[in-house]
Amino acid sequence: MNILKEIVLGMISMSAGLLAAGGVFTVFITVGLVPRFAGKTHTGKKVVLYEDFVIAGTIIGCIVSVFEKECQFGSMLLKSGIVSEEVWTVIGNILLLIFGVFTGMFIGCFALAIAEMLDTIPIFARRIGFRHGLGIAILCVALGKLAGSLIYFIQGMYRYGGR
Repeated sequence: MNILKEIVLGMISMSAGLLAAGGVFTVFITVGLVPRFAGKTHTGKKVVLYEDFVIAGTIIGCIVSVFEKECQFGSMLLKSGIVSEEVWTVIGNILLLIFGVFTGMFIGCFALAIAEMLDTIPIFARRIGFRHGLGIAILCVALGKLAGSLIYFIQGMYRYGGR
């Protein structure tokens, strides 16, 4: 009876995961994010590679979120004595910086692709009578987001919920 329960729970979990992944990929396709990246970078021949990386990133993200304890590589390295805590702190901060830059670029491009698809920026500019300097306004929003993120991470607010 217990094995049957595990099999049913596994099937339900796999179905829910496939459904959620299908929704994410539907949004990417609807927004046209991958072809847009390929078009902007003039690498149209590499669209399949972009799609493979999106799928690989999604799968890796799922694995890390489900097997959280098993994916704490820093703890494993520290316990085994391969690296010292000071060395791992430097390596971890560098990896976090690289991950943060790429994640921020992806989220920014994704948000702008959705905004462009919905024509929100031109509609907003027309409604408020904004004629010139729209590019500067968008740049200021992006710089404000960058400044806020830097303050958030430099001050370590993520550790304490902003207190």
